[in-house]
Amino acid sequence: MDSLISRADKFATEAHAGVNQRRKYTGDPYIVHPRRVAQIVQEIGVRDEVIAAALLHDVVEDTSVTLEQIRREFNADIADLVEMVTNISCPGDGNRNERMAMERRHLAQASPEGQTIKLADLIDNTLSITQHDPDFARSYLKEMTELLKVLKKGDKKLKRQASDLIREYKNK
Repeated sequence: MDSLISRADKFATEAHAGVNQRRKYTGDPYIVHPRRVAQIVQEIGVRDEVIAAALLHDVVEDTSVTLEQIRREFNADIADLVEMVTNISCPGDGNRNERMAMERRHLAQASPEGQTIKLADLIDNTLSITQHDPDFARSYLKEMTELLKVLKKGDKKLKRQASDLIREYKNK
C-alpha cells in the first residue's frame, strides 16, 4: 500500500501536470513548489496529514480538482487543511488590495496546522520571487508583511523564518 504522502505527491503531480502548470520564473514542473512546501513542514515534525495537505495545497486553486475529490481520495482532515490555504478571492472581487484583505481574513481563521502550511508556502514563494522578480518582490513583501500579522497560530519557527526573509530582502 502506498503511503499517504506518496499518494498525495502522485495526486498533486498528476493534477498540476494535467493542466501543464509550470513555475512562473523557471519553467520547472509546478510540483517542485508543493514538494518544497511539504519538505519545509516535514522538517518541523508535523503529522503525515499536514505533509499531504502541503503537497495538495494548490491543486484546488490551480487545477480542476475539487475539495470533494480530495475528501474522497484522502479524507476530510486533509481536505479541510487544503481549504484553509486555498485562495477564496477571484478577480471580480475587487482590486488586488481588496482581494488580499479577503485572503488575510480567510487565513486568520485557519487552524495552527493550516497557518503552518501557509507559512511554508510563503517562505518558498518569497525565495523564488525575490530571486527572480525584484520589481514585484517589493509589493509582494509588503503584502506578506501584512499576512504575517494574521498568521498568529502557525509554527513559531517558520513564522520567524518568514519574517527574517522579508526583513533581509527589504534591507538589501
